[in-house]
Amino acid sequence: MRVLVATAVLVERDAVAAAFAPSAAREYAIPGATLSRVAPAEGGPLVFDLLAAGVGPAAAAAATAAALTAAALNEQTDEQTDDRTSGPYDLVVSAGIGGGFQPEAPVGSLVLADEITAADLGAETADGFVPVTELGFGAVTHRPPESLVRAVAAVTGARTGAVLTVNTVTGSAERAAELRRRHPRALAEAMEGFGVAEAATAHGVPVLELRAVSNPVGPRDRAAWRIGDALAALTGAFGKLAPALESWNPHDR
Repeated sequence: MRVLVATAVLVERDAVAAAFAPSAAREYAIPGATLSRVAPAEGGPLVFDLLAAGVGPAAAAAATAAALTAAALNEQTDEQTDDRTSGPYDLVVSAGIGGGFQPEAPVGSLVLADEITAADLGAETADGFVPVTELGFGAVTHRPPESLVRAVAAVTGARTGAVLTVNTVTGSAERAAELRRRHPRALAEAMEGFGVAEAATAHGVPVLELRAVSNPVGPRDRAAWRIGDALAALTGAFGKLAPALESWNPHDR
């Protein structure tokens, strides 16, 4: 089973990689980016390709699409013939740290999306915000496979709910309250999940979003940020993923 993990920045990618043996990583170039390949066990059924895709939904979508296309065309620079390391991906995971809505998603906790929603894709009107779907275009939500969400939540202890993708990180109590009013199931916000999900969906590949909470959603208070704790939680989560993924049937959506 081949899994593409898309983070925003290198420190998040490295936190994921830290769940695996340091000597296991190998790097492969794709257009505009580099993949770091790791496997939980020698000869095991899982291979993870880690990608620092960039900040924001546009960068995340572009880099994820490049990796998915390269895999589908078998263009990765890979001399191995092992079936685990060539061909299309079976799963894409958007991963990293993010803000948590309080008190449901405290700092240091894990959040697993059962909905990946673009929170600010639409139009402002005299009556308030209107999502792009109500304008007759596109999509604003992607839903990961329910069976996989249940399995991953069980092994990682992650809370499940909506994860919002925003273009501007929330910096006020008023904005946080407005997002919660429009999305009452929201547990976290980040900036890449919807872009990753758009690329995965275009390729017909299922997607997950897993976030470790580094700060509360609301007024920007750097003293309340716990980035190190969140990165450690992300590492821990990926160290537990293998049983859930190995038992999951990719055709069971």
